[in-house]
This record gives sequence, structure tokens and C-alpha cells, in this order.
Amino acid sequence: QVQLVESGGGLVQAGDSLRLSCAVSRLTFSNYNMGWFRQAPGKERVFVAAINRYSRIVYSDAVKGRFTISRDNGKNAIYLQLDSLKPEDTAVYYCAASSTYSVVTDGDGYDFWGQGTQVTVSS
Repeated sequence: QVQLVESGGGLVQAGDSLRLSCAVSRLTFSNYNMGWFRQAPGKERVFVAAINRYSRIVYSDAVKGRFTISRDNGKNAIYLQLDSLKPEDTAVYYCAASSTYSVVTDGDGYDFWGQGTQVTVSS
């Protein structure tokens, strides 16, 4: 079955950086749009960033200018570079795959999800 496995989370201080990775297997990766979402404690899961099969990118306003999404079709992987981290970035971060043609910011538009990786930012 399709697998998405996130890694790279951790505990950092405000202002630090992290790089999250998502390894994807058992699907034709280059045909899928990919996204990152996050869920803070007691809150709903929200959109962070997405990159479609043509490398068109969209960011949420909360992370624009601080986070960078990228993909490597040769490695079947996407990445999220998190810079200038803030305590409000603390959440479980999920990667997801969508078979739609356009960039998708709604979680309902994604077909497959990873298990998540925890990012904790202390002040």
C-alpha cells in the first residue's frame, strides 16, 4: 500500500530552523501533488504548503516567507524547510498526496497521509 513517512521533527528554540522530509512509496510520485499540513494541540489540522506536479507552490499566510517546500521526483520525496521558527509553529506536521490536477489547500482533496512528525518550538 501507499506509504508516506515524515521525519526531521524535534524540539528547537524560537528562531531556529528544521528541515522536514517525507518519503513516499508505492505510487507514481511525479503524478501527484504534495502538501504539508499541521495540527496544533486542541486545534484542527490546517494547510501549510503545497507543491504540484509542475512545481507550482502555494503557502499559507502564516508561514509565507519563513517556510520553503520542495520536491525531488528522483527520490520520491518532499521537504519542508522551516526557518525563523516561532512557538506558534508547534504542531504535528503531516505530508499528504493528492491526485488532483491543481494545487490543493483543502485537506479533503488529499488521498494519502503520513503519520506525522512532531515539531516543538520553545520560547
